[in-house]
Amino acid sequence: MTEPAVRPVREAGASSSLIPLWRQLQAAASVLAAIRAGASGTAALNDVDPGLRPGAQALVFHVLRQLGRAEALRRQLARRAPPPQVDALLCTALALGWREAEAPYEAFTLVDQAVEAAKRSPATRAQASFLNACLRRFLREREALVAATDRDPVAVWNHPRWWIERLRRDHPAHWQDILRANNSQAPMSLRVNARKSGVVQYLRSLDAMNIVATPAGDWGVTLVQARPVHDIPGFGEGVVSVQDGAAQQAAPLLLQGLAGAGPLRILDACAAPGGKTAHLLELADAQVTALDIDPVRCERIHQNLQRLGLSANVVAADAGRPQAWWDGQPFDAILLDAPCTASGIVRRHPDVRWLRRESDIAQLAAIQAALLATLWPLLKAGGRLLYCTCSVFKAEGDDQIQTFVAHNTDAVLRPSPGHLMPQTGANGGAVPDNPQGDHDGFFYALLEKHAPRRQDQDRA
Repeated sequence: MTEPAVRPVREAGASSSLIPLWRQLQAAASVLAAIRAGASGTAALNDVDPGLRPGAQALVFHVLRQLGRAEALRRQLARRAPPPQVDALLCTALALGWREAEAPYEAFTLVDQAVEAAKRSPATRAQASFLNACLRRFLREREALVAATDRDPVAVWNHPRWWIERLRRDHPAHWQDILRANNSQAPMSLRVNARKSGVVQYLRSLDAMNIVATPAGDWGVTLVQARPVHDIPGFGEGVVSVQDGAAQQAAPLLLQGLAGAGPLRILDACAAPGGKTAHLLELADAQVTALDIDPVRCERIHQNLQRLGLSANVVAADAGRPQAWWDGQPFDAILLDAPCTASGIVRRHPDVRWLRRESDIAQLAAIQAALLATLWPLLKAGGRLLYCTCSVFKAEGDDQIQTFVAHNTDAVLRPSPGHLMPQTGANGGAVPDNPQGDHDGFFYALLEKHAPRRQDQDRA
């Protein structure tokens, strides 16, 4: 049988090549199996042959966004789960083909090539007939099988049950919108370097090259068609950086209203890969200490700043142990982009929803509270600390800050965005009534440090 030359679904800059579909399905299934075993999607994709990686990423992103439905269908087709590699290949094919109108390949081609993928691997060869029988039955009974899974919320929303219930409690008016947004493709948003250009000027330069983009906020633009980073005009020269629209709000929020006799002393805790550090330096003449616990990730900060023509004091150290790196001089401002579940960026990292456990929320909230308590004394009176997470869960956002303010009488919550829900523009266009455009889920709280009240000093 002639192997069809196919092109995978495009995903955020992934290039395509004439690679047999069965090889791409094998690669995608291997990534899915690794994620199910606990590996991150990034690590699993790095283990894929470079020639197959773009196609595998495109396919596996699609699969992860439809995995709840695929697993529900597999349970309809087989009472017992097959071996992990076979199950991964079966669920990959079901995720790609269950919704006929959106399937990236014709149904019989997908089945044929999934069976071919099974035959070509020693790990799945013995189960090729089983896989063929399941997929052929699915094609015959598609409507009834899909209807049977419509009663399962995990199949409908393609998120773990606990995640769905948590969103329903935290955001009763918006939980469905959040889940819908999570299953869409994230936009490619750029931040314009204020030291080298402006949004209007940069949009004109894109228009001259027939690249369609829309403005998003004071410093951002969104490309209608994503492209590889190094094909973005001005990227190599430091004119723009890739950064989500929600993340672009951090630096302006922290800097607004701050003034001093000399350059501001700013701490960017948990700074890697350096996008917010760079934005601070683009907007202000400041002495920025960029801190991250991982030396390898600190190197990413150096690389990003070098491309932009900026410099900061980059330190590889634990933000929770300031005795190892702090010089004793209080900061004018602190940006704490705290470790979190990343529940607001699952469009970009669709593996996160399947890797996280509900118990992770409490564990991460404890780390966030400890970092707030440790860094707050490093801030001078009148200074500001911006707490942010790329999470939509209230335990990592509003609940965390309300508890902190209740226990720290010198902390005053300033006007802040709070929880930003992920926004999605139809067909890549602008989001109605949202000047920031299409963006990820985020949380922001701006805290100002006041001198302790007299009664607190007396108690001390």
